[in-house]
Amino acid sequence: MPLSGEAIRLMNYIDDVAVTLRRILALVPTLTAEERARVSEHLTQATPNAVDVAKALDAK
Repeated sequence: MPLSGEAIRLMNYIDDVAVTLRRILALVPTLTAEERARVSEHLTQATPNAVDVAKALDAK
């Protein structure tokens, strides 16, 4: 069954997020311990997050 344009668009958004996360990972070694802690806190407090989206997709 072919995917709708909306599903393809959403998958492209996910690819964009993955690219962004790879960029973040590439820069992590350049951060100080304090900067890593602050960025980590910011990431964990961001909403919605990937877990929220995955739960919404898995909901029946």
